[in-house]
Amino acid sequence: MKALLITNFISIGGVMSNTEVNLAFSKKVIGSSETMNATVNHAVDGDVNTFWQPLGMDRKEDNQVWMTIDLGDIVSFNKVVLHLASGFISEYHLLYAQDEEKWMNAYDWDSSKGCMSTIETALFPRVSGRYLKLEVVLFDPDRDFQLKEVEVYDILSIASGPLLDRIYFSDPSLGIFSQDDTIPLQVGSTARLILEGFLSDKSEADLTAADISFSSTNPSVVEIDENGVLLAKYPGVAQIKGVANLESVSQAASIFVDVYEPSEWTADTWLEHESIVMQIGQPSLLTLGSPYPVLHIVPNETTMAKVSLINGKTGECFAVLPEREIAAKEESVFVFPGHAVKLAFYEICIALVSKDTSIFYDAFFFTVVDPKTSREGQSTIVFLGETGKLEYVPDYKGNRVLDFSNSGYGGGGVKLPDIEPVVVIKPLAGDNTQLIQEGIDRISAMPRSAEGFRGAVILKKGIYEISGKLRISASGVVIRGDGAHVGGTLLYATGKIQRNLIEISGVAGPQLLVDTKTPITDLYVPSGARSFHVKDASNFQIGDMIKVMRYSNERWIHAIGMDTIRMRPVTGGTVPWPPFQLEFDRVITQIDGNHLTIDAPIASAIESRWGGGAIVKYEDSERIEQIGIENLRVDVAFDATLTDTRIDGNEGSFSYYADENHAINFIYADNVKHAWIRNIIGFHLQHALVQVGRNAKWMTIQDCVAYEFISVITGGRRYPYHLMGELTLVQRAYAEKARHAFAVDARVAGPNVFLDCESNIDYNTSEPHHRWSVGCLYDNVTGRIHIQDRGWLGSGHGWSGANYVAWNTKNELVSQQPPTAQNYAIGHVGTKGTSFLPNAYDPRPREDGYWESFGAHVHPRSLYIQQLEDRLGPEGVSNLQGIPIINRKEPGESELYFELRSE
Repeated sequence: MKALLITNFISIGGVMSNTEVNLAFSKKVIGSSETMNATVNHAVDGDVNTFWQPLGMDRKEDNQVWMTIDLGDIVSFNKVVLHLASGFISEYHLLYAQDEEKWMNAYDWDSSKGCMSTIETALFPRVSGRYLKLEVVLFDPDRDFQLKEVEVYDILSIASGPLLDRIYFSDPSLGIFSQDDTIPLQVGSTARLILEGFLSDKSEADLTAADISFSSTNPSVVEIDENGVLLAKYPGVAQIKGVANLESVSQAASIFVDVYEPSEWTADTWLEHESIVMQIGQPSLLTLGSPYPVLHIVPNETTMAKVSLINGKTGECFAVLPEREIAAKEESVFVFPGHAVKLAFYEICIALVSKDTSIFYDAFFFTVVDPKTSREGQSTIVFLGETGKLEYVPDYKGNRVLDFSNSGYGGGGVKLPDIEPVVVIKPLAGDNTQLIQEGIDRISAMPRSAEGFRGAVILKKGIYEISGKLRISASGVVIRGDGAHVGGTLLYATGKIQRNLIEISGVAGPQLLVDTKTPITDLYVPSGARSFHVKDASNFQIGDMIKVMRYSNERWIHAIGMDTIRMRPVTGGTVPWPPFQLEFDRVITQIDGNHLTIDAPIASAIESRWGGGAIVKYEDSERIEQIGIENLRVDVAFDATLTDTRIDGNEGSFSYYADENHAINFIYADNVKHAWIRNIIGFHLQHALVQVGRNAKWMTIQDCVAYEFISVITGGRRYPYHLMGELTLVQRAYAEKARHAFAVDARVAGPNVFLDCESNIDYNTSEPHHRWSVGCLYDNVTGRIHIQDRGWLGSGHGWSGANYVAWNTKNELVSQQPPTAQNYAIGHVGTKGTSFLPNAYDPRPREDGYWESFGAHVHPRSLYIQQLEDRLGPEGVSNLQGIPIINRKEPGESELYFELRSE
């Protein structure tokens, strides 16, 4: 049943009552195009359950669509309401005409005015005309545009002259603010905000007669009174909103206030030098013979400063400056004598001792190189030095390309074991779930060897129908087939239950011993560091398993822009990021006083002003280890009668199998360490060949292939190699028809590595999928890779990855720099892809990551392999070898699947 959209207005005082009717209801309408079941007349039928949808070719022709309504006679109107179901719109225009020839402008909207909602209201000075034209400019024509309804009204209460069009904040001392600008305020300080604006004829608005209101999204951080006076109360971030109503038209403006408390960090420190680039993620270089940089320190309380200049690689001391007491809030300048006459990696070490004898540390870095030295064919920030090992050039805070070599089984560079058979199984007719599970359980009850293994379950060649789920919950268990080739060992997942076919999981992951927690006392620990200072290391020993906690606060979330993600166009649902923590799973390898060294680098900087960090020991008795799955083929039964159609901008439309009531993942592994999956071929899964859970560590996935996923091609499906844990190596893996072939989940604390991998027929990109995962390497990966700000995608994925490295990749690459971090693109051959942002809907600039040698590979061929050789020698590299997987050009469908269906 159609619902006629009518607005009733009650009479006020002596004014006659007036019922204002939707002037567009059931009028004649034409559009730029229409689809069969979503014709343009649906936009004026009064039913919000129907919609107009233009053709894809129309949207893509010039990124524009249009519709014209014949109002039947010349009428007056000043309000248009658009009810949108979907549409990625950068701007729209409303035009009117008497005769459908001479069009005049009534109203314009573009993304600079903010986010578009599902109900978009346009108010403008009253116009008269018979025809109304809506022109829509799309910034993403590949996505559907659906308009449910257009309403047109003549609102008598709205002035006929120029209307209030835009308002903005200003401050008498700070000037004019753009929408969502940020004001920094110290706790206890005040500021005065004033609202000003413009009318629709571009003249300045007189807001003295306007009804003005102010609000704060976080009054515990910032209060604002009715006069616009701000009071900064507590560290954090608050959005201040102002609304002005003038002659029945309301407009809004907003800014952010970033409230800081200087006592939350020990000191401000910075360098001064005319040639050193002092930007995060850019190499900090100094010319041979140049004067040293000048150091500035401003402590927040009276502090004794100790400053030295050392060789950051060898520890050789170049200079030690006299200790100096610095009064609170006073600036002190430190000058190193002489010049940089030695080729070296320099580190300025700072120790700040407070009156209570607490010590805090900071450091700066620069590298002196010989400009005459040729590094042709190599990166300038990661290159082979005189010793034949890699040298790294950090930025001025010490951030550098990570050492990824600890990723993989055994901590990287350890040969995968060959475990002796204990249980041998041959396939039975019908379901084999219980048979195989009994074999797993039998081995699980056996004692472990000195190497930690119980034995292998051997699945002889043949077809094993599996209607349920197989579970490995004890350490030292291996499942091995007789080969992944046709005629080898096939696990055939039957039934309509969504499930993991094999689950590897201990009872729980690491259990934190919270009483051992101690803060990190470095003001800044760079990404790539293996060492740092803590307040008290007396409770820790070499060999302790620890979590390195990297905290964040509201102010850091705001600094990286993740509380100002634009609302998802039309449909909404974007969620600003709350503060979160990353936990790096590490082992202590050296203790020198309160200075600790760990086995693998941290993959995200820890900065005191953004929340700082800590370490805490953990107990790990409930996480299993020494697990292997190998030499298997997996296929999944599905309903071939369930299909869907995909419209692709390059391939046109095509039909595909879309059943989802079947096995989702082949292997899901969590609460496990030192595990491997090798020589696996999979068909017809919904989500992943292998998904690595958050409490998984030191895993290797190698020589695996994933073909022909069966699912709807949309979010949450087709991630064949899906990493949520850390220190995982995926090598020589292949995927077809995936959405995110080589993907890392949200807030993953790397490092992780994809090495010598390839994807084809990608329906989306390999990527850090959402929300700040850190430290992954795409090394000689061929496919579409995007490392970027994903903006409002999903529910607000935003900056998807930080401190990533794309090394000698092929095909298509996007690499952007997130604030406070970096991403590196070195030696990419192929195209530089189009980033999602900026775009017409959110034009705020995003910086490119660090790009080098675009169009030509660099030496060494593999970053991971060279790092492994640097750490372990040639033997570590030889341990990466495996048995070559089957021909990757196999048919996309499994012959065996059709054989089984025909029975």
